[in-house]
Amino acid sequence: MAFGDLQRKDDLVSRWVTFMLDNEKYCIDVMQAQEVLHMSEITPVPGAPPYVIGIINLRGNVVTVIDTRKRFGLPSKDPDEISRIVIVKIRDCYLGMLVDSVADVVDLRHDEIESAPNVGNRASSQFIQGVASLQGELLIIIDLEKFVVQDEQNDSSLF
Repeated sequence: MAFGDLQRKDDLVSRWVTFMLDNEKYCIDVMQAQEVLHMSEITPVPGAPPYVIGIINLRGNVVTVIDTRKRFGLPSKDPDEISRIVIVKIRDCYLGMLVDSVADVVDLRHDEIESAPNVGNRASSQFIQGVASLQGELLIIIDLEKFVVQDEQNDSSLF
């Protein structure tokens, strides 16, 4: 292999699914996003953490649905016609994330992703893996592993 054939790490490109929460654009790794659903009937689960809306039946599988706004400490909003449930896969388990709307899929080079800034409340900043600017728009990159697993108040996880 010739030296010119080597690809630099900062040239690597990854794909991200973007969605809106409270007029901000967030994204998750496209490899973790399984599908996007319209709102459906969600069955509440007594005793669940406040950010867990309930469960849905997805082709015979029970999937927990969380209110992504509440998980980030944002004000609640009733779902509407553009609200979506993004089904993600983490640790061989499926989880639904209620979001305001799904935007698109974007490509980011490794060198376009910056470290997470140390701003905002601790509850939400712990879930941020990094940020990127794409065509003048800020993208907040979510660390799904932390988003799902860390629950300091209850010292538990969804899995």
